[in-house]
Amino acid sequence: MMRRSFGAGSQVSLFTLGTMRALESSEQMFNVLKAAYFSGINHIETAPSYGQAEAFVGLALKEMKLLELNPPGGWVITSKIIPGLSFEEGKNQLKKSILRLGISKVNNLAIHGLNLPEHLHWAINGDGKKLLNWAKREGLIDQIGFSSHGSKVLIKKALTSKVFQFCSLHLHLLDPGRLPLAKKALEEGIGVMAISPADKGGRLQAPSKILTEDCNPIPPLELAYRFLIANGISTLTLGASKPEDFSIAQKLAHKDGPLTKQEEACLLHLQFAGKKRLGITQCGQCQKCLPCPEAVPIPEILRLRNLAIGHDLIGFAKERYNLIGKAGHWWESVNGDACENCQECLPRCPYQLPIPELLSNTHQLLKDSPRRRLWE
Repeated sequence: MMRRSFGAGSQVSLFTLGTMRALESSEQMFNVLKAAYFSGINHIETAPSYGQAEAFVGLALKEMKLLELNPPGGWVITSKIIPGLSFEEGKNQLKKSILRLGISKVNNLAIHGLNLPEHLHWAINGDGKKLLNWAKREGLIDQIGFSSHGSKVLIKKALTSKVFQFCSLHLHLLDPGRLPLAKKALEEGIGVMAISPADKGGRLQAPSKILTEDCNPIPPLELAYRFLIANGISTLTLGASKPEDFSIAQKLAHKDGPLTKQEEACLLHLQFAGKKRLGITQCGQCQKCLPCPEAVPIPEILRLRNLAIGHDLIGFAKERYNLIGKAGHWWESVNGDACENCQECLPRCPYQLPIPELLSNTHQLLKDSPRRRLWE
């Protein structure tokens, strides 16, 4: 598999093994890791917050070593640490991660969920700075990064802080709003990993019939991966639970070039089809409607409406909408039902959308019982 630069660290494969979905047993993790190896993957992404993931990865790495199944240059390991820990708590957590993984150091250590301003302050001024500097001095990490579900403003501040050498962001074919930030980071030599471009990108591993038709003849997941690869994203996470999940990574292992004419045509058709179904009610995601006096995340809610109506991703849209207010700082906290119809957003919308009406309709369309959430 082709490899790309990743910040100041070792080069990584186009696809990264995400370890959230192989948690049934150490045997399952070993089978997944072995399949990743034979697919040409050299990069593993894990975290203490992923249940038994680090321990299972450590056992799998040990078994792989005995079988002499190691990628050229060795495995590149990315793990994470939650923000807000004291210096001593952070030291203990990092040491335990290294012990569970059975390695001498973590190649890439990311702040797990740099979602709030206080998280960034912790990392660049507080105990986080002290912890990260200590870890580098001790040779326990090679480079520092972050994952974020925060605002674009916060992500930009983190990227320009000169503290981080890589980042993990939500970058999706059907939600490319953070792509300019990612491309700017790449220009500055900061590695960029796309978080869950399949599942969080719209459950593209099990697309709706309509979405499949919109992307025809290229499968939605393949088109989504190629869209990100062609935009220069360093690596894409692939959360595998079985060896068969790597088939598409194997297919795209050497396809790191620009979009083909066929791919460009499929992207145009996808956009046209969604716009045709939404008509004049499509939200353009310009965010000029903000701020809302009731803190309603108008663009995000209308983005879910775009997906539900534009491409029949109703199941995915319901899942995301019903996590609002139930996932802490990992997701939005106010849903469309909080709109008081103050209409302050109306004159700011360049599309002249009836925003209060659309928020109410979206709430009625998507409200449901929340599903269990995997770590983001």
